[in-house]
Order: sequence, then C-alpha cells, then structure tokens
Amino acid sequence: MKKLLLYFCCGCLFCYALLFNRVEAQPQIAKNPLPTAAQLKWHENNFYLFMHFGPNTFTNKEWGDGKEKTEVFNPQQLNTDQWCKIAKNAGAKGIIITAKHHDGFCLWPSKFSTHTVRESGFKRDVLAELSASCKKAGLLFGIYISPWDRNHPNYGTEKYNEVFVGMMKELFQQYGPIWELWWDGANGEGPNGKKQVYDWNLFETTVRNISPQTVIFSDIGPDIRWIGNEDGRGGLTNWNLLDTAGFKRGEGAPSSDTLLQGNYKGVHYLPAESDVSIRKGWFYHQEEDATVKSPDSLFAIYLQTVGRNANLLLNVPPNQNGLISAIDSAALMGFKQKRSIFEQDQLLNKAAISIGEPDKRNPNTPYSWYYILKAPQKIRGIILQEDLKYGQKISSARITISTNGQVKFQQTITTVGNQRILMLPQPIEATEVAFVVLGSKGRPVLKLVKAF
Repeated sequence: MKKLLLYFCCGCLFCYALLFNRVEAQPQIAKNPLPTAAQLKWHENNFYLFMHFGPNTFTNKEWGDGKEKTEVFNPQQLNTDQWCKIAKNAGAKGIIITAKHHDGFCLWPSKFSTHTVRESGFKRDVLAELSASCKKAGLLFGIYISPWDRNHPNYGTEKYNEVFVGMMKELFQQYGPIWELWWDGANGEGPNGKKQVYDWNLFETTVRNISPQTVIFSDIGPDIRWIGNEDGRGGLTNWNLLDTAGFKRGEGAPSSDTLLQGNYKGVHYLPAESDVSIRKGWFYHQEEDATVKSPDSLFAIYLQTVGRNANLLLNVPPNQNGLISAIDSAALMGFKQKRSIFEQDQLLNKAAISIGEPDKRNPNTPYSWYYILKAPQKIRGIILQEDLKYGQKISSARITISTNGQVKFQQTITTVGNQRILMLPQPIEATEVAFVVLGSKGRPVLKLVKAF
C-alpha cells in the first residue's frame, strides 16, 4: 500500500481538500473511445440554462400549431441583459434559447420563413440581442432548433431539408459562435398533413463545415446524448459511451434505461445531458408560478445529474414581458447558495493528477489512494473526478471514511466520469479517507478527490 500523507492547515475554514501528488509515470492510453477537445470543454461547463420563449409564452400553450398570429409575440420589456445577469449570478455557464420551436416561429428574421419576429408586433431580433448579451456577460451561447415546422409550406417535401439547412447557416453566420446546437427529435405533421424525412447527414455535415467546434445534441448525438428523461435524474451508473447502430433520433432512439446508463462497451463517446424545467411546463405560464422548484429541489437535481456524470440544462422560461420572473430568479439564487458548499475550498484544489497505485495489502483491489489527516476534520461529502482526456475508466470503487481507525462511512459506487458527488447522511469528524478502485478499464487517472 502506498499512503499519501497530506498535511495542511484549514485555519478558520471548516472544509478541506484532498489533493494528489503528481505521479511521473505516464498513464496508459485508453483503449476505449476518447472525447474530442470540444466534448472535454463541454464537460467543464456542466450547468447552464435552457430558455423556452416564443408565441407559446403568449398563447399559454406548450406546443403551438403554427397557425398562431405572429402579432401575438410582443414582449414589450424584453431585456436579455437581465437574463444573462441572473444566469451569471446563478453560476450557470451559458444559455440555450429556443430559436425555433415546433410551431415554426423564428426568434430571428429568417429569410426562409414568414413566421418570424419580423412579422410580429415586436419586430426586434431576439437572437441578436441575446447573443450580444451573452458575449458581454461572458456566457456561452447555444441554440435549440426543432426541425419540425408546423407552419412552413415546404415541410413534408425534400425542399424543406434545404430550408432547414439555410436556417442553420443563418444562425451560425449571423449569431455565432454557437457553443451547443440542440436538435429536437420531434417529427410531426406540417400544415399540409405530411411528415418530413429529415436528412440528418446533411444537417450534421452543414454544421461541421461551418462550425466544427460546436457540440451537437440529440437523442443519439453526434456529440451529446439525451439522458432519457426530463426529471433531472441521471443514472447511478452512467457511461459516457453509447452504441448508436440501428437507432434513430426521436421515436427510434434507444430505450430510456440505455440512455440513462450508456453502454459499458459503447463504441461512441457520447456523454449525457439532462434537461429539466424549473417549472411544471417548459414555456412560461403564470398559473404555474406556484410550481417553481425550491432551492432544495434544484440542489437534489444537481446531485442526481452533475453529481452523476451528466450536464444539467435547467429550463428557466422568460415571461410575457420578456423578463425572468422574480420567483424563478429567487429560486436560482437559493440554488447557487446551496452549491456554495462545494466551493469553500476551491483554492486548495489545483489540477493535480494522480495515477492509482496497486494496493499491496490486497491484490484484488489494484488501485487505491489513502489520505491521513493531521487532525480530525468535518466532512459533509466527497467529490470525485476522472481525467477524461484519457477516457472514462472506473466501473466500480469504494469510499471509506474513518475516525481513528474506526470506519464511520463506507459506500461502493459504480462509474465516476466527469464528476461523482457523494453526500454523507450526516457530517463526520474524519482522520482518514480511502478511495479504492475495484474495477476499471485499465489504469484510472483521477483529476480530483475533494472533501467538503
């Protein structure tokens, strides 16, 4: 057994960090799929906001039929700077806006449609304003665009695929850079009663040629997969790998359980994103003000998504005035305060990396890390992170927290991935922490082990 002795003074802080000594030996290159540079960057930005906004905000619907009058869209007090200020204060890393939902209404004056802000009572270019606000606030800017269009006369014909490509080109050329592009897999009938055969290969090639650094979301990628539910719940086992052969976006996607957990031997690196709304619905409805999730509920969702190796896309819909409502903002600020427990010792956690060494006491546990503390310290939880540039490797591990040789907490987990957060049932005054890898695809490389 190789013990790593870490002594540091916490002063008046009631938190501490567990840091690794850097091991000089180079890690073995993972044989399983590795993330792209864009996917690694996506992992770093693991919490951001979704904003559903459009005619549905004014018609009190969730899905518009494409027949709504464009004049109904008229957010007289629209202030995208307010959106971004709230997002920034909440600790979100970016905003993804519904540029075009199923009703076909475009939040920009697209030349490919007559169902846009140009024809509305509002006239202003929402995407231009939000893109500028995101840049000013230092937030990432993302676009949701549904290929389903219940308004466009060409929907249901081959020509519509070119229309959709034209719309996407407008988005990238006029409002970029676009960090994440979110494709909805819905495929219903258009105004002519026909369904569209989407040319996904054409869509993907178009985006790759224009903006190769953009990550693309759909049920099955190509860069990010859906988590399989809209409850804010990630899998206790969650592999960043998925087999997509034989599956399609939308109704042809893998089962919810498969999307939730990924595939241990998956051939594609496709990490999961969890989309959930702060309200009952996705668009703003005044009668749902009482359904806004509490800070405690949002914190529980964070633990079950980010804390289980998924990114969290939290929907916070602007109201009819074009503002984030005070009740939603208050919930977000309370949520941020709840997460502050993770940040108390942030300065102590540099990007130290350690490669697990064999546990000579027990050959059945090939990689282990032990930490002995100079004095008992109160622990509320543990955060684990793998260094994913070498691939996701850990399939099983055990965490043990002891006080003067007496085990106070022990838990076996499966995957770690980008982040695994364990909250203890109650705080423990600990003198030793052990992390033992029980199963792994080759030598594991940890980026962080942190106690708070």
